[in-house]
Amino acid sequence: MPYEGDEKETLHASLQRHRDAILWKLEGLDDEQLRRPMTPSGTNLLGLVKHLASVEQGWFTETFGGETEPLWFDPYKGEDMTAGPGETAQRITAFYGRVRAAADRVIDGRSLDDLGRPAWREHQVSLRWVLVHMIAETARHAGHMDIVRELIDGATGDRPRAVDTD
Repeated sequence: MPYEGDEKETLHASLQRHRDAILWKLEGLDDEQLRRPMTPSGTNLLGLVKHLASVEQGWFTETFGGETEPLWFDPYKGEDMTAGPGETAQRITAFYGRVRAAADRVIDGRSLDDLGRPAWREHQVSLRWVLVHMIAETARHAGHMDIVRELIDGATGDRPRAVDTD
């Protein structure tokens, strides 16, 4: 974290930290574990990553005219919360990586006061508002993923912990 950074640098670093935690939650798990529904609503790790990718694409690149790619699923029908049989972990994480990179280009190329209009909203939003919203959204789902991961194999936290060698 840039402890003495400006507002934009601090917000972006906070988002990056939560994004990295999202990906860490997937490490070391097999395909069945990544897809395993761990709540009555069907929450699973891959579905949460897919959801976050689609949400970032909407809020950053669609709202501010950045690079987008066609979705192979309909997020308005909840298809972003699950990983279908033909959707590999590699496909979903690569999509998340591309969306993150495109969102970062939007963030880097605009001021916090720049305005964009989401297609699904009647009003404009500032980049500042979107960054705060996406930090909250990503942190919220990182918390979900923390619980799901703990139920799968006991791993907790937002990053790997140093192993005690004593």
